[in-house]
Amino acid sequence: MNLHLISRIKITFLFICCVAFVNGLEAQQGKPKTTTAPQSDLWLTYAGEKGPGKGRHVVLIAAEQEYRSEQSMPMLAKVLSKHHGFDCTVLFSVNGKGEVDPTMPAPFKDKTKRHNIPGLRHLAKADCVIWLSRFMHLPEDQMQHFYDYFDSGKPLIALRTANHGFWGGLQYKKSGNNISLREMLGGTFMGHHGGWHREATRGVVVSDNKKHPILIGVEDIWGTSDVYRCHNDKNPFPKDCTSLVLGQPLINLKRDALPNTKKEPLPVAWTKTWAGNKGLESKIFHFTMGSAVDFENEGVRRMTVNAVYWGLGMEKEIKPDSSVAIIGDYKPLKAGFNYEKLGVKPRKVGYYR
Repeated sequence: MNLHLISRIKITFLFICCVAFVNGLEAQQGKPKTTTAPQSDLWLTYAGEKGPGKGRHVVLIAAEQEYRSEQSMPMLAKVLSKHHGFDCTVLFSVNGKGEVDPTMPAPFKDKTKRHNIPGLRHLAKADCVIWLSRFMHLPEDQMQHFYDYFDSGKPLIALRTANHGFWGGLQYKKSGNNISLREMLGGTFMGHHGGWHREATRGVVVSDNKKHPILIGVEDIWGTSDVYRCHNDKNPFPKDCTSLVLGQPLINLKRDALPNTKKEPLPVAWTKTWAGNKGLESKIFHFTMGSAVDFENEGVRRMTVNAVYWGLGMEKEIKPDSSVAIIGDYKPLKAGFNYEKLGVKPRKVGYYR
């Protein structure tokens, strides 16, 4: 073996050793690793660009039939990846052809049928989850991915219908007891306080909590989705929750509509913590606004983006003027179930990229 080849081998060996040393040092120092999900025809991935979120992985779940999350979650993933550096994976509820299909019944009349959200295994490597589902009836193995995440101590951002996200509730137990979404999220859907598809919502910041990190830079909160009632005298607003925003029903769906003075404002955004079976504490942000049209509002987008930073303990990185600008065309369809009139139909996952 000639001396030139031996020298090249030595140099290569030293380079490998150096790389291994640096990687080991970064791991010891807690530097986050890139955990982008692999490419697939069944979900979308967005690699993080420059930003404080570099190396952190956010999984967004769009699995409902009414509020066009199949449009809003990819839009939000683009905002998080391009403006803030987070790696993002968007998962969808799909039909038997692998198409994103909001027109599928939920729940099914045939109780033996199940919905399908491919890629839920990626929750295991998520640093944060943004979740929007409605009456999903999933197979047990897919539900287990949710249960494992609920035990992980990682942050959870639950939007709009997530508080009635699964048909028949949860089969999730803690210390042998069934846990409800009300207990974990701090509230669940009890009816439409605002007029359903008739009365928009004006967000009113709770003055005592106006300095909360999630509200940094938030100046206006408005959306066409109505105010949910999530609490009553029997199930009052929990003491372990911090109310950030109240929702005032308006008299119609116009942005400049007057308040409906016959209806009091109710909580629409709050925080709490949750500790699962491992005793690890998760930060929870529940925001009962969150239709695709709501996300045209900068305040709604900013609160959701800020919640990712807050959940990950990165409050110092929240800036009041950080960009939450929409990237590219975003023309969300209106909420509702009149699919043909609204232009909603099954589409390949790639359509939403």
